[in-house]
Amino acid sequence: ARAAIERAREQVAALVGARPDEVVFTSGGTEGDHAGLVGAAWALEGRGRTVACSAIEHHAVHGALEVLRRVGFRAAHLPCGPDGRVRPADVDALPPDTTVLSLMLANNETGVLQPVAETAARARARGMRVHCDAVQAAGKVPVDVAALGADWLVISGHKFGGPKGAGALVVRRGAPFEPLFRGSGHERGRR
Repeated sequence: ARAAIERAREQVAALVGARPDEVVFTSGGTEGDHAGLVGAAWALEGRGRTVACSAIEHHAVHGALEVLRRVGFRAAHLPCGPDGRVRPADVDALPPDTTVLSLMLANNETGVLQPVAETAARARARGMRVHCDAVQAAGKVPVDVAALGADWLVISGHKFGGPKGAGALVVRRGAPFEPLFRGSGHERGRR
């Protein structure tokens, strides 16, 4: 069983241009989004208590922001234009204490691809880290976590022929992260 899991970890890493030790298996996209965003916000709390996302993110991302709001964090939103895309320059208007920006790669309703790499570059220039929900994109368009500039990237197996109830959160080396679940060593202590 261990060999099968590690082989799957290598396959997921190859799919998104990550290292196998950066892959954390989850129960799917919702858990991955929550673990990535909440875990990032907790780890970066000393720098600020605002987390941002686009106005059209998946409900899982908005749900994670709601969890954070309930414990005193603030949420900020990037608007979308008539074409369904965010404008990378709008990152400049986010509050100065914004620590994490979440931007999906492909919209789950329209299929519009977001300018993640360009937006991430602007966010990084302001000291923000980037979370990317790539659930709708993985297996359909090329996904490269480094090229996107993402610190945390989420995929879900059932969206591209894998089993339901299986997903992954890529936590890039050096990305601040605190696990949601404590008290066990699952996934190298990250889950």
